[in-house]
Amino acid sequence: MITNEEWSAARDKTIEMFVEAGIALSEREQASIEVADFGLGHLITEGLELITYINNDRYCAKELVLFPRQTCPEHLHPPIGADPGKMETFRCRSGVVYLYVDGPPAADIQAIVPASSEAYYTVFHEIVLHPGEQYTISPGTRHWFQAGSEGAIVSEFSSTSRDEYDLFTDPRIKRLPEIAEG
Repeated sequence: MITNEEWSAARDKTIEMFVEAGIALSEREQASIEVADFGLGHLITEGLELITYINNDRYCAKELVLFPRQTCPEHLHPPIGADPGKMETFRCRSGVVYLYVDGPPAADIQAIVPASSEAYYTVFHEIVLHPGEQYTISPGTRHWFQAGSEGAIVSEFSSTSRDEYDLFTDPRIKRLPEIAEG
């Protein structure tokens, strides 16, 4: 859970990063920025800021913002009914993103696994994305990602997003944000 002050500070920092990257957002989009701390209470280490441009029964487009060394925890997008699960393409817009998926592990990864959460990071096949590079993640693929030391912005293009069904390796995670008064 995060406080209103933490949420406001994260939203303001997110807007600053969009401005620095030359990505224009309307006032409505700025007001709808989601700040996700995953219920872990340490947003700067394990968290994600995002804006959803569109999400309907056919496709989804989002911008994902990661502060320096901030990590989106390991998860997968499972099948839901006849839907095989979300397929998503990550395209790096600014900064560097270290993406980890199922596959042969790297000998030495460049990300820093968040302290006290090491047991919940299990895939280490490393893909490094620089601005203009992209990678497509198939449905049901475990993955996690972390920004480099400057932070990062990633455009996500995917099939329909159903974030509430994401399966996280860490059982402590709550995908939908909770904001505490005060």
